[in-house]
Amino acid sequence: MSVQRFGLLLLALTVLPPAAQAQDYPSRAIRIIVPNPAGGAGDIAARLIGQKLSESLRQPLVVENQAGASGSIGMNMLKRAAPDGYTLGVAISLAQTIDLIQNKQASFDLVRDFTPITAIANNPAGLVVNWKITAPSLQAFIEFVRARPGEISYGSAGIGTAHHLYGQVLNRTAGIELAYVPYKGVTPALNDVLGGHVQSAIVSLAAALPHIQRGDLRLLTVFDTKRHARLPDVPAVAEVVPGFEPGRAWIGLLGPRDLPAPIGSRLHAETVRILNLPEVQRVLADNGLEPIANTSAEFAAMIEQDAKIWNAAADSAGLVAQ
Repeated sequence: MSVQRFGLLLLALTVLPPAAQAQDYPSRAIRIIVPNPAGGAGDIAARLIGQKLSESLRQPLVVENQAGASGSIGMNMLKRAAPDGYTLGVAISLAQTIDLIQNKQASFDLVRDFTPITAIANNPAGLVVNWKITAPSLQAFIEFVRARPGEISYGSAGIGTAHHLYGQVLNRTAGIELAYVPYKGVTPALNDVLGGHVQSAIVSLAAALPHIQRGDLRLLTVFDTKRHARLPDVPAVAEVVPGFEPGRAWIGLLGPRDLPAPIGSRLHAETVRILNLPEVQRVLADNGLEPIANTSAEFAAMIEQDAKIWNAAADSAGLVAQ
């Protein structure tokens, strides 16, 4: 073969249309980047889905925890990855807002820098109170706090988390003044509300559920657009506080920007099939997660809507300039 013909062959191989490239996908190992430490909701979801994807795609799938800088290290690794379907990522709904809060300058944009595949699950939070608070309902608690501005505290897993911002939005929307106490993680926050050091906390329902079921804590509301399936008697926050628009705390599967449509479609179909398996839904439920499995277009709309809500919440809390 002449050098000229060899060069033309190489050129043809490099400019194959996406549909042709996708025909052989996948032909090697895939990795899923989790921009958070092992053991969290995103990590649990990634490993659960990754195992099933590996089986159905017949290729190894490796989950990589790339924690650091409040998630921006892992998110930027995904942003810079080649859009070939061999690097995917699991993100949380608040990733962009946390990036803005921590870095004061956006290093990635959830709307523009990634290809949505599907939302995996809701990771809802709730407002819990301990024995020091006798208020039996969210409305009674709001009236109790309103009469004592700045005297009643709530804890959460840290500044800039969804749970921190839920409390700030509640303050603004309900016209109250809950004092904020940040903790380094959910467990310390729960320990202090159980011990009476703070009167209330906003934490993930997955973490709080055992304490709620034992009666050690009382759940007043769920920060979601609907009631939680396992706690149907507890109202969603907007049922009690009109105008409260909670940003959803979801986990989703993304690819880099410009992921070829055939590859994105295959990954979407396989992931949704996996999320509808009874054993997968059972594991998610055991970890307090509610499966979503929506279309890529629906997930893209969720990302855009919720990014605006979370950024506005952070702005109102004085955590980020818009």
